[in-house]
Amino acid sequence: MVQLFKPAHGRYTPRDKDSFSYTTVTHRWPVIITNIVSTVSSENHKLANDDPRLAEGKAIISELSALKHQMGRNSVLHEADFRPIQDDGGGNLACYNDELAATPEEEKRWFTANWLFAECYLYRVLRSLFARTQHWADYDPFFESKAETYKSSSTAIVHLAEALNAMVTDERLQDGWEKEGSRLEIAFWEMIQAALWGNATDLSLLVDLKYEDLQKLQAVGKAAQAAQAAKVLRDDLPKVWALLKTVKDGQVDIVLDNAGFELYTDLVFADFLISCTPFVNKVVFHPKTVPWFVSDVLPYDFGWAIDSLLDTSFFASHAQLKDGDTDSLTTLAQRWKAHVAEGRFHLSVPVDTKMGADVPAANFWCTQFAYQDLPAVDPELLAALQKSDLVVFKGDLNYRKLIGDAKWPTTTPFEEAIGPLNGKINLVSLRTNKADTICGLPEGTEERLDAEDKTWRISGKYAIVSFAARA
Repeated sequence: MVQLFKPAHGRYTPRDKDSFSYTTVTHRWPVIITNIVSTVSSENHKLANDDPRLAEGKAIISELSALKHQMGRNSVLHEADFRPIQDDGGGNLACYNDELAATPEEEKRWFTANWLFAECYLYRVLRSLFARTQHWADYDPFFESKAETYKSSSTAIVHLAEALNAMVTDERLQDGWEKEGSRLEIAFWEMIQAALWGNATDLSLLVDLKYEDLQKLQAVGKAAQAAQAAKVLRDDLPKVWALLKTVKDGQVDIVLDNAGFELYTDLVFADFLISCTPFVNKVVFHPKTVPWFVSDVLPYDFGWAIDSLLDTSFFASHAQLKDGDTDSLTTLAQRWKAHVAEGRFHLSVPVDTKMGADVPAANFWCTQFAYQDLPAVDPELLAALQKSDLVVFKGDLNYRKLIGDAKWPTTTPFEEAIGPLNGKINLVSLRTNKADTICGLPEGTEERLDAEDKTWRISGKYAIVSFAARA
């Protein structure tokens, strides 16, 4: 892969059969494609025989099946897997095709390409299959799975709503906030821990997770928070708190990851910062513009997540809410809608942005570029982020891109691994570990965890909070 910044260590590829990238190509991607086929097939069954969407839906299924087959027979191909993406009128076409043109032929296969490029390329190809149709161009094949996961999270959603509403109405919460161990500091830790572990719900990575496991991952409350804190392998939260205490009426940006429950926890954290602290009066949210890594937030998901809380029947298929629960969610959602209307919650693109639109404010997030290349590739986006007092990067892919998905020694300083981005903005990465790449750990951590749990890099049971300051 052509890179502007060259990490001191190579990137992960499926050539290593012991890596998670190999598992991704052999298991995760085929399952994801199969699920899309099932979703489109289900939609087709609802259509009349003379509906023009039916023929296009069948064609999409055929192309998806061919793509899945192509992945599986990589070893006997006589020509490269990767081909230029056809013009579909959307953004980020040239960056992928230019990269393909510059990539050696032997690396243009699913089992030999570097993982970061291949995975981003896959989702851009999937988008193109729908974008080039007349009747499916605005279809999100992952929406139903995102919605189902959100609905199944009602217990945690209500718990967080009640906790946050109580904080918002607590007139003494800010008393003595300058002092160490203040009530506001304790509340901050609880809210940001919820935002960190909300990332445990990632549909692209947990394709085989059972409903009961989902509830465990989303457990909230003091006991759960304490147990989870012990799983944080690098904890820069004190640095984040120290920074925020120097800010008044400032701005925080959140580069979003997953829709559903994780987006909900992001909104909870943002509301806490605005409604409960003197530090922040605006939060800018950065979504994707195409269906991305199964569960990432699209502009539509943002408004839908808030509106769904006002629908008393929304959670009915999974749980029967009590009147008090409904009241808590209504109070929360109405406050959030006021934040949106008055500009305190701000989406970086219009909420009605057309799927796949070429939008300069958001294009970069759906490219193949590592964030080390952000200063060179998109200086306008960097300038926008530099207006923020803190940029929060959520989730596994954002972390992989921050450090270039490289095979860094685990003790490599985070500031070194983010390369040219270091010193440009105040940033913190909230990540539960779901891929091999990792850095910034204390000496001995890797060795201890390798002995205790071979899956610690990818299981989502461990997390890291990594901060880098603006120079």
